[in-house]
Amino acid sequence: MRRRYALILGLLVLFCLAAFAVLFGEEVFQNYTAKTQRNIELKAHHEFIQSLRKNSSRLGAFSTDGCSGGLSRAWRALSDRFPAFAKTHEKAPPWETCCLNHDRSYHSAGGATEAHESFALRLSADQALRTCILATGRRRSADLSATFGLSEDQIRSAYEAIASAMFDAVRIGGLPCTGLPWRWGYGYPPCAVTIVPN
Repeated sequence: MRRRYALILGLLVLFCLAAFAVLFGEEVFQNYTAKTQRNIELKAHHEFIQSLRKNSSRLGAFSTDGCSGGLSRAWRALSDRFPAFAKTHEKAPPWETCCLNHDRSYHSAGGATEAHESFALRLSADQALRTCILATGRRRSADLSATFGLSEDQIRSAYEAIASAMFDAVRIGGLPCTGLPWRWGYGYPPCAVTIVPN
């Protein structure tokens, strides 16, 4: 009887420890991951600022491709091919203005002069992109709800998915000093050192 009681108590303790690890371990893991990503990104921002200083880099003329990754171009092609699509969804992504504002920040690196400032400005620009897309969804939800027979909550949920996907994409693909044409600070000449994300 004693042995059985000890076994049950031991299993209960293991269950509690496992539950604690699941509940609090994920948060600890996420904090560790965020800190690691921040440290990697700060290295890239440091290289970017050093490159600007070392090369006395001047900002070039502003250019944009709209929403990167070929999204604006594909949207226009789809609109040209299917006029009903363009009538409902416009000739360009309805949130393209959000992308243009984002590109302006990325082009000039927000005017940053220090690595930590550059990091904060990039994060702010990416968050503003997400917020702008969500606002576009709220603005369009009533019309799209009537057009597609979906609830406004469903339309807003779709825009939340778009906003999250675009936020994740720019966080991953927009680091400075990658040599990519849409990188943070793309209005400046490429960094002396190119950093390739892991």
